[in-house]
Amino acid sequence: MIAVASGPAATDHKGRTLADPGVDGNHETPGVIKPSEPTLRVIEPDILFQDDWLVAIHKPAGLLVHRSLIDRRETRFALQLVRDRIGRRVYPVHRLDKPTSGALLFALDPETARRLTAAFTGGAVQKTYLAVVRGHTEEAGVVDYALREELDRMTDALADPGKAAQPAVTPWTRLATVELPHAVGRYPTARYSLLRLIPETGRKHQIRRHMKHIFHPVLGDTTHGHGRHNRFFRERLDSHRLLLAATGLTLTHPHTDAPLVIEAPLQADFRQVLDRLGWEACA
Repeated sequence: MIAVASGPAATDHKGRTLADPGVDGNHETPGVIKPSEPTLRVIEPDILFQDDWLVAIHKPAGLLVHRSLIDRRETRFALQLVRDRIGRRVYPVHRLDKPTSGALLFALDPETARRLTAAFTGGAVQKTYLAVVRGHTEEAGVVDYALREELDRMTDALADPGKAAQPAVTPWTRLATVELPHAVGRYPTARYSLLRLIPETGRKHQIRRHMKHIFHPVLGDTTHGHGRHNRFFRERLDSHRLLLAATGLTLTHPHTDAPLVIEAPLQADFRQVLDRLGWEACA
């Protein structure tokens, strides 16, 4: 008999279905059929900040920034939704993975896009994230581990597979821990930590890959995570997403030179998980 992976659909506080990142890649039981993604109604992005030169939104988990070969079936994108909402053309200046929610910045003209892109590329923008990871981490630390390009056969067909690993640095601070009386793996209990991360570089999937490197993978990561723990969170905590959120951007305004701090609240499904782990104060 062939097993079929299944689970309850996650919803937000209004009862709308949220994106499920799917099954756990190579960590799932052999022979399991990977179900096709259900038709989802993605939450509309909220505008966090807007002026004459730029607009920042809260991108929901499950929404691509722009059209991509990563998912040819997608018909809605953050860029399109923001453009239609404000009635102006918008220009992407940095990345935010489809399963990651949080602060996403767009420029409103080509010159502002050039300046903001330079700021992100040059490390002049501080990016803050929250993540739930497996295990109890140290109170604080820095992952300084160079990363090779993580190539996708569809979107990176022209990339150089022989390119040397690029410097990648991710400082983090532990905010909370929990130990649950469930034997998820070989241990009689399951331990998890809540981290604040402020990456100093912006490599593809940097946080997810760095957390895997130090054996504290992000929960819900179907590529770099741990299948048993992801499944435990789906079945016991009703968590059907990557537990990684971009909670803040700090930068110098590209035209006024004033300090600009953009904060993104946690999405409802992320807050729900923190509540169930007893981390309400951190939400």
